[in-house]
Amino acid sequence: MVDTRELGYVVDSATASWSTLASDVDESNPDLRWPRCIPIFDRMRREESQVKSVLKAVTLPIRSTHWALDPTGVREEVLQVCADDLGLPVKGRTAMPRKRGRNRFSWSDHLRLALLELPHGHAVFEQAYRIDSAYLARLHKLAWRPPKTIEKFDVARDGGLEAIWQKGAKKPMGVERLVVYVNEREGGNWAGESLLRSAYKNWLLKDKILRSQALTIDRNGLGVPIHEAAPVPEGASAEQRDAWIKAERENGLALAKAFRAGETAGASLNHGAKLTLKGVEGDLPDTDKPIRYHDEQIARAVLAHFLNLGTETGSWALGTTFADFFVASLQATATHIADVTQQHVIDDLVDLNWGEDEPAPQLVFEEIGSKSPATAEAIKSLLDCKAITPDEALEADMRQKYGLPVRDRSTTRPEVQP
Repeated sequence: MVDTRELGYVVDSATASWSTLASDVDESNPDLRWPRCIPIFDRMRREESQVKSVLKAVTLPIRSTHWALDPTGVREEVLQVCADDLGLPVKGRTAMPRKRGRNRFSWSDHLRLALLELPHGHAVFEQAYRIDSAYLARLHKLAWRPPKTIEKFDVARDGGLEAIWQKGAKKPMGVERLVVYVNEREGGNWAGESLLRSAYKNWLLKDKILRSQALTIDRNGLGVPIHEAAPVPEGASAEQRDAWIKAERENGLALAKAFRAGETAGASLNHGAKLTLKGVEGDLPDTDKPIRYHDEQIARAVLAHFLNLGTETGSWALGTTFADFFVASLQATATHIADVTQQHVIDDLVDLNWGEDEPAPQLVFEEIGSKSPATAEAIKSLLDCKAITPDEALEADMRQKYGLPVRDRSTTRPEVQP
């Protein structure tokens, strides 16, 4: 007999259930250890314009590409249930109107939330089903469980996820109910690694420089008001002299502190007194250059070099090369999303209703940044040389690609023979 058991382990059995993950052992920055890192990465993506731009550049192409179900080898009943529940079109078929109903699952909204695994490191969803009139389990929703609500991951010895704990919950949520997207998971680290982790240092330093820049402008943009007291009137006694000097000093200090620029700004001085605005002597530190440098490094963290074109390289000549690497990374991310959805949403739905031996439709997406799109001219050339034969699937796909209306057979005109 062959021993099929795993002898080694990914997670030490002594720490197979924890709130401090294996990533904490490898994370050198205490502030970025899970879950303390969640509010930091939230702040980065909400407050920093370059970080926001980088995340939009990564997520928008994936969200805007065309997603569909591949029906190859799948029974019609199975295909219809999956297409209806996920709200996705079937590849090569004319799009059908979707049934109306409240609280229906939205693929576009789910994809948006699933891509939050990139800044947070993970995105967790709970499966919720309903039973229809035919006694089939139908996908009601994939309920998002925000990272800030997750308290602990229960991980098996082999590194597989067993359950999660939410704050305040009396019992864990088993993996059989979960769909978990994890960015760059290694071993038992189900918290993943944020896409922004390598950009954290640059974001932190840039934030400090921006604050010092604002302070520099605030303190030195107008200059510092300097008041020179008027001379003591001639013939003044010692007491009068002391009183004059004290009054001039107090009035001058109050005037300098209260001075503000504006249309009605002004000052009234005694004869011989002066009010000057004195600036910094010498050059102020150039903060623009380090700010641009940190912006470039933040973009480099996700291979979005093209965001720096014109500043980093001074030329658009390398744009195509940069874009190729970036598009490849988007393709890999979209494939990862499709794989997790396939295994833990579509396959689970089919298994619940028809068993594990039933073929399930495959979640596919249109290639991001395809170099050879199927243009109308290309399709015509293939038809003319009889490399392909026109059929309903091809027509439906082309109508969908070019935003043309769905074919209505009741209004179809007969072809006119030449």
